[in-house]
Amino acid sequence: MRSSFTLRYALLSLVLAIFAYCYGLDSRFAPKNGDEYPYMHIVRMTADSGHWLPLQSQMDGIKNTKPPLIFWQGIASTYWASDWTLFNLRWPSVLYTALTSFFLFLAVRRFSGKTHTGLLAGLVWLSFFATYRYGRPFLTDPPEVFWISLPFFALLYWGKCAFESKLFFPVLAGLCFGLALFAKSFAYIVPATVALGLYFWYWRDWSIKKVLTLDLYKLLMIGILALGVFSLWFALDPQPEAVWKEFVLGENAGKFAARSSNYLLDLVRGGDSIWMLLLTTLTNAGLFSFVLLSTLIQAWRERRFLSAQEVLLFLLIGAFLLVFSLPSQRSGRYLLPVMPAFAAVIALHWERLPLWGFRIALILQFVVLAVLTYLGANLEFSKFAVDSVAWTYSYAHWILMGAALIVTVLGLARPQQCKAFALMSCFLLYCALTSSLSPLEGQLGRYSAQTITQVKDKDIWIPCDYRAKDEEYGLLLPGAHLHGYLAKDAGNVGELIGTYPVVAVHSPLGVKPEICESCQIVGQRMEMRARHSDEEIKLMLQGQIGEHLFVTEYLISTPVSNPELLNVKDVCR
Repeated sequence: MRSSFTLRYALLSLVLAIFAYCYGLDSRFAPKNGDEYPYMHIVRMTADSGHWLPLQSQMDGIKNTKPPLIFWQGIASTYWASDWTLFNLRWPSVLYTALTSFFLFLAVRRFSGKTHTGLLAGLVWLSFFATYRYGRPFLTDPPEVFWISLPFFALLYWGKCAFESKLFFPVLAGLCFGLALFAKSFAYIVPATVALGLYFWYWRDWSIKKVLTLDLYKLLMIGILALGVFSLWFALDPQPEAVWKEFVLGENAGKFAARSSNYLLDLVRGGDSIWMLLLTTLTNAGLFSFVLLSTLIQAWRERRFLSAQEVLLFLLIGAFLLVFSLPSQRSGRYLLPVMPAFAAVIALHWERLPLWGFRIALILQFVVLAVLTYLGANLEFSKFAVDSVAWTYSYAHWILMGAALIVTVLGLARPQQCKAFALMSCFLLYCALTSSLSPLEGQLGRYSAQTITQVKDKDIWIPCDYRAKDEEYGLLLPGAHLHGYLAKDAGNVGELIGTYPVVAVHSPLGVKPEICESCQIVGQRMEMRARHSDEEIKLMLQGQIGEHLFVTEYLISTPVSNPELLNVKDVCR
C-alpha cells in the first residue's frame, strides 16, 4: 500500500472515528438539530399511550410531522420509554451511520479493486461534519441515508448482475426505498427513482428505447413497492385523515409555496435560492469542504476520463440536486443521502488531489482547537464554581487537546502526511468539542439527587427557547411535571418568583439572586446561555468568557399558589 494513506493510518483513523462517534453520545451538548426535542416528545407521549399508532403529541401542529418508523425506533430502544436516556435514543442512529459507512466501504472496494480506497470512502464520509451532526442524534436522517444509499451501493457492488436483475434487485430497491420513505417522507421516491432511471439510461448506452423496453417496468415496480410500504402508515393509523392533512399537505406540499416574494425570485436569490442550496451542500463536508471543492475541480478537468462508477456517482448527485432545487424550501440537509457519493469521489481521487484543500482543513482545525484550548484554560483558571463544584478538566482532556494540536501542526509541516493527518484531525476535533463541555455533563451542570427527590411529582416552570425544550429538562429533573415560560425572561427573578410556585431562574455566575424570606433555593447548577448581545460577545473576546457564556440556574420554591397557571399555554408547546 504505497500511498500517503497507509494501512497504519487507515486503522488509526478508524479507531478515532469509532471513538469520536461513541464519545459523549449521551451529551446534551452534542452537535444536533433542534428537531430532536419534538421527536423525543412524540416518542414519550406515544409510548405513554401504550399503542404504536396514532402518534401522540401535546404540541400544536407537530404530531404527524414524520412517518412512524423513527418514533417506533425510539419506543423500542427505550423499552417503551421505561429506560429514558439520550444514549438509548441515539445508539440506533450511530448503528445506521456505521452500516452506511461499512456498505460504502464494500462498494468502493469492489469496483476500485483497492481496500484502502474503500476504507478512505467510508472514513471521509464519517469525517464530514454533517454526518457527525445528523448521524448521531435522534433524527430521521441516519435511517433515511442508509436505506436510500443501499440500492445504489448494490448497483456499484454487483454491477451487471444488479442492472440485469429482473426481480431480485427491483424488489430489494423497492423495499429499501420504502423504508426510507417510512422514516422520512414519500417525497424522496422522486429523486431516488430519477437517479435510478439515469443509472439504467447510462447502462443502456443512453438509449431511451432500451430503457423503456428493458427497465421501465423495474422502475415502476420499485416506485409502487416503495409507496406501498409508505402507505402502510395510512392503513395502520386509526386517524388517516390527520396523516393526510398534517403530513402530506402541511409537511410536504407546503414546501412548494413561495417563501418571500414569488417562486422564481426565490429560486435565484435569498436564503432559499439554488445558489444557497449548492453552497450548503458543499458545506455539508464541514472542514473538508475545500477538499471536496478541489475534488470537483479535478473531476471536471478529467471529465473525459472518468470511470463508469464515477459517472454513476455524479448522476446520483445530479438527480438529487435537480429534484431538490424544485421546492421553494431548499436546504443542504436534503442532500445528505448523496454525501456518501461525494466521499467516494474524494477517495477515488485522493492520491491525485492537490494539498491546498487539506491544508485549509488543517488550518481551520488548528484555529478551532486553539480557541477551544484558550476557552478551556480561561474557564479552568477563572475558578468558577457552583455549589462548591468548580469547572475542572481531567488530565485526559488536556492530553487530547495537545495531541490534536500536534497532529494538525505535523500535518501542515509534513506534506507526505498532510492528507492522512487532516482526516484524523477531524475526528480529534469532534472529540475535543465534546470534551470541552464535559464539566457540564457532571455535577457542575446537573441537579443533585437530593434536589431531584425533593421536586419529584411537583409542577416546575423552566425557561424554554425551543419547542419541547422541556424534554431536555426531563433528563435533568426526572419525575417532575415541567411547564415552560419564555427563556428571555429567565433573568427577571423578582417577577418569576412572584408568579410561579417552583421556578428555574438564571443569575450571573457568582451572583446569588435576591429572593423573598419565605422562598427557598432547592437546587442550583451551571448552564450555558444560548443567546448573547453584541456587547457580551465583545467582552467574551476580551477574556470575560465565563461571566457571559454561562449562568447559574437556581431552582426556587416560592409561597405562590395559583392553580390557574396549569391552564396557561405552555411555551414549550
